[in-house]
Amino acid sequence: MDMDKLVSLCKRRGFIFQSSEIYGGLNGFWDYGPLGVELKRNVKEAWWREMVTGHDDVSVPAGAPEAYEMVGLDCSIIMHPQVWKCSGHYDLFVDKMVDCRTEGCKGRFRVDHIQTSPCPLKPSKHPGEFDKCQLTAPRDFNLMFKTIIGALGSEEDAAYLRPETAQGMFVNFKNVLDSSRVKVPFGIAQMGKSFRNEITPRNFTFRSREFEQMEMEFFCHPSQSQQWYSYWRDRRMKWYTDLGLSSNRLQLREHASDELSHYSCGTSDIEYAFPFLGPGEYGELEGVAHRGDFDLRSHMEGKLDPKTRPLELEKGPDGKPRYKGSGKDLTYFDDMKKERYTPHVIEPAAGADRATLAFLCEAYHEDQAPDEKGEMQTRVVLKLHPRLAPLKAAVFPLVKKDGMPELAQQIYRALKQQMNVYYDEKGAIGRRYRRQDEAGTPFCITVDGQSLQDKTVTVRDRDSLEQSRIKVDDVVDDIRRRIG
Repeated sequence: MDMDKLVSLCKRRGFIFQSSEIYGGLNGFWDYGPLGVELKRNVKEAWWREMVTGHDDVSVPAGAPEAYEMVGLDCSIIMHPQVWKCSGHYDLFVDKMVDCRTEGCKGRFRVDHIQTSPCPLKPSKHPGEFDKCQLTAPRDFNLMFKTIIGALGSEEDAAYLRPETAQGMFVNFKNVLDSSRVKVPFGIAQMGKSFRNEITPRNFTFRSREFEQMEMEFFCHPSQSQQWYSYWRDRRMKWYTDLGLSSNRLQLREHASDELSHYSCGTSDIEYAFPFLGPGEYGELEGVAHRGDFDLRSHMEGKLDPKTRPLELEKGPDGKPRYKGSGKDLTYFDDMKKERYTPHVIEPAAGADRATLAFLCEAYHEDQAPDEKGEMQTRVVLKLHPRLAPLKAAVFPLVKKDGMPELAQQIYRALKQQMNVYYDEKGAIGRRYRRQDEAGTPFCITVDGQSLQDKTVTVRDRDSLEQSRIKVDDVVDDIRRRIG
């Protein structure tokens, strides 16, 4: 699939626009248009239902060690600066950066991206010259966006936009326990905006500076954590295939020991073969991490070195040294087993924007279909899963006369109470079909002359192009059944 064609379709049909485009745009920031906002919302709702509202708290899912509970949170984007010191982001959330001093480039790149960067001297364009580039020595670049709280503007008022949603769930661990009466094992889910000052944002919405995450922190007994890690890896992989991603474009890759994050006891990435990558290359959709007890212990006691685990100290108000953590007890007491412990955490962390992009890439197809004259023409179609499609159906009167618009509007209003649908009476019916194919609308309902006689309509399937007649009174139930 040609990525340029998808980007063009996204703008033409109102899925995704460049942010501030009339002023030349802003690199790393994107706006979702009328169809895009519906698609992304459907992705998020599918995730939230999978993780929270559709979860059965009393049954044991296949592959799970036992039953568990799920709850949700919505935490603030700006948190106490000490959160990021204890989490390790203040000291460790950095990329290595270099500048290219070569005339004609003058670019700034991440060290690990330099071979695939847009530098004009990269090997694919100038073989043999890239090694001679005038690159500066690598230096650390912290990815957190800094801001100021209050009117004074001093360094003491500095804060940060969150680089991830995870920490809000860790610092609220005790609040959730005390307020909702959940018991370990349980999960806390959250969706929301995060911000990372990426050195080289690129590949459409794949790597942005503002993005939305869908994360869950699952708290469990240390003795069961490895089982839960395996369970969530498999379950999260299945979610993508159930919603239409091809299994032969997905892979579950276990991290090697030298690429694990400082907190990780084990991490697996769910990766997708995006069309902007080279043959055999995959990009991360979601990471499933075994975080051990690092986070809760760090927020209790201070930042911990993952190897030697020394506690970082600071001078307290009384002049005596104290731990930099909160000092709060974030352990869990099992009143049935009379056991106190610090839970281990399994974290499935997905990107809503990357998932949306993957579903768009998978859905884009070009095929041959007859036009109004019966001649075969190239058809562009987004074969989105009906649950994800921005519009579930479109309703057309064949012509704007003879009572057809009135009946079509009646059907439209009945459907609109149940789902997002579209009404269109302008232009030739074939062109109306083509517009809905590009929008990913799975079903088109046409009111014609026969409809006025026997109260039936034609339902056209986007993917198969098959048409069938159903009764007007059955339209709502029929479309709901087809969506699933």
